[in-house]
Amino acid sequence: MNVQLQNLLDDALGFVDDGGERVFLIEDCVETSGAFVLHHFLKHSLSPHSSDAVIFLSFSQPFSHYDRILRKMGCNLVVQRDNKRLIFFDMLMLDCLGREEGKTSEDLLLALYEKIHKAVEICSSPEGTRNITIIIDDVSLLEVAANCLPNLVLDFLHYCYSLTAQFGCSLITLNHEDIYSSSDEPSLLLQMEYQADVVIKAEPLSTGLATDVHGQLTVLDKGLRGCFGNSGKIRNFQFRIKDNQVSKLRPTNLEECRLSPLISHSAAAEIGIFDTS
Repeated sequence: MNVQLQNLLDDALGFVDDGGERVFLIEDCVETSGAFVLHHFLKHSLSPHSSDAVIFLSFSQPFSHYDRILRKMGCNLVVQRDNKRLIFFDMLMLDCLGREEGKTSEDLLLALYEKIHKAVEICSSPEGTRNITIIIDDVSLLEVAANCLPNLVLDFLHYCYSLTAQFGCSLITLNHEDIYSSSDEPSLLLQMEYQADVVIKAEPLSTGLATDVHGQLTVLDKGLRGCFGNSGKIRNFQFRIKDNQVSKLRPTNLEECRLSPLISHSAAAEIGIFDTS
């Protein structure tokens, strides 16, 4: 990915220099997948310029899927796993939740949280200088895997939220907005949006399909610890995906882009952010 484009995407997603204690929610739909955002987070967290660690819970795809995609992005997940920077829980395995006869869904989620808590303790540095990122892909399948009600999933997520304060972690979750469209009370999604510091929505274009643009990305950064105020930002982009990563990112708010210190107008035109015709 072009360096200027990566910097623009980093800024749009609300990355901060001190890293920890932030909650990110990625929302997508059937027509427009937000998986590319999750891949970008994963690569960013495993940057060779840091010693940060990732705890990844995958209910969606096996390890080989993410490894194949991240290799194309210049990140070898096998090496990161061997170096203890990546702890990967393959939740597609039948015994991933330690299923035993007589165990309730609540018991299974509590056992899963204890595994996450232990993994965070293992990854934490004695000096407390190592940033840890917890990624859950995805929450809708967490409901299915645990055979439980949304309120139990919410309780589980609240426990995970507590780790951000206790250990200075970041928490990234992906969920599918359209599966709640027919629900009378989409409380799970609303609660997740409320708890998130940054909400990232990948949606189809409002004008319909286009050959050179795959969708629009809306990023709501509420500011410090979810307190939406003067520091809050709403940014809108159109994007194009190639090989599961962004090949083009065009802000739809040109005035805001001109104010961005990360990228000049000439560089923006070079990577296709502005239409100079």
